[in-house]
Amino acid sequence: MPSRQRAPLGADFGKLWAANAFTNVADGITLAAGPLLISSLTDDPALVAGSVFVQQLPWLLFSLVSGAYVDRLDRRRLLVVVNLLRGLVGTGLALAVFSGTVTVAAVYVAFFLFGTAETLADNASSAMLPAIVPDEALPRANSRLIALQVVANQFVAPPVGAALFVFAAAAPFGVNAVVFALAAPLLGVLTRQAPVTEQRRPLWTEIGEGLRWLWAHRVVRMLAVSISLMNLTMLAAFAILVLYARERLGLGGIGYGLLLTAMAAGGLLGTVVAGRLRVWFADSTLLRTGLVVETLTHVVLAVASTPWVAVVTLVAFGLHGSVWGVVSQTWRQRAVPDRLRGRVNSVYLLFSIGGAALGSLVSGPLAAGFGITAPFWCSAVAMAMLTVVAWRAFARHLLTRPT
Repeated sequence: MPSRQRAPLGADFGKLWAANAFTNVADGITLAAGPLLISSLTDDPALVAGSVFVQQLPWLLFSLVSGAYVDRLDRRRLLVVVNLLRGLVGTGLALAVFSGTVTVAAVYVAFFLFGTAETLADNASSAMLPAIVPDEALPRANSRLIALQVVANQFVAPPVGAALFVFAAAAPFGVNAVVFALAAPLLGVLTRQAPVTEQRRPLWTEIGEGLRWLWAHRVVRMLAVSISLMNLTMLAAFAILVLYARERLGLGGIGYGLLLTAMAAGGLLGTVVAGRLRVWFADSTLLRTGLVVETLTHVVLAVASTPWVAVVTLVAFGLHGSVWGVVSQTWRQRAVPDRLRGRVNSVYLLFSIGGAALGSLVSGPLAAGFGITAPFWCSAVAMAMLTVVAWRAFARHLLTRPT
């Protein structure tokens, strides 16, 4: 078992990691600069919030179609083209901002195109990983990619994006264009990823094959259902975290930022310990423990009235999230046949993003109607029910690691 941690990741993984570093920095810059740009164009809260939704909308519209094309096409070449297109979109947005001709509609279109590209890029990157690293090194590879995402998206890039916007409104989007363009050649020198669909058939036939495979596989189906409900409950509670911090914990803007940092720090710690935890404990134990941690997080936050309790809880929650991500992603990469990996992953991502979108919609009405802690209590009840249902599906004998 320990040898799993010593397996070399290989040169191709280094290139993929570096390319992901660029794209995650670009995403993190947009995460901060995007809302600043929209809020400089309009004071309408609905339009500001809508800019976030238009980036999620492509996942709901195109995730299944993107998965089919990830299996139809050379995944390496697909990633190169997608990143070059993202660079062009960033260039266009930067020029529009610089020239003073940018509009809310133009920003929406750009963000929608970024989101559409992401449905292809994220899926292809995950689907190709088992082809470029040894099987025994998959957990370590996933840990490093998740750690990169946490550091770039939550720690490094957002402050850079905000600072660039203050310096010059067009700057963050111009930097985005350059960063996406830099990722493309790194991906272009990866080992060729040939199309894996055995025989080209009608698109919806291929999509249906991925849907049926996931739904027929007990563990992967439960992983998809679990992440959907976990994201629903997380967004239902955390979408009003800024209000919770102010009204329940008495924190201002800096305190709210501390809560977010605590969760990100826990996530980074989780990527460090995930590999060791998989040596010490079975995947079954880690997934079941994750369900319990998720449930208790909502309970503790619902009753907490002091900031330090919330901070400790969010560190634990972030740690659990990274460990769950490493275990779940590694298990799915091993279980799903390569020819179906893009399509099955697209169904899984649809469950994941769909749950998050629904959670963000119910959060406000719950808090407005029943109080600021109502979303946490509702999330705790939902997670307790999921824990009971999923416990048997995550039994040790069902989670014997696929070969």
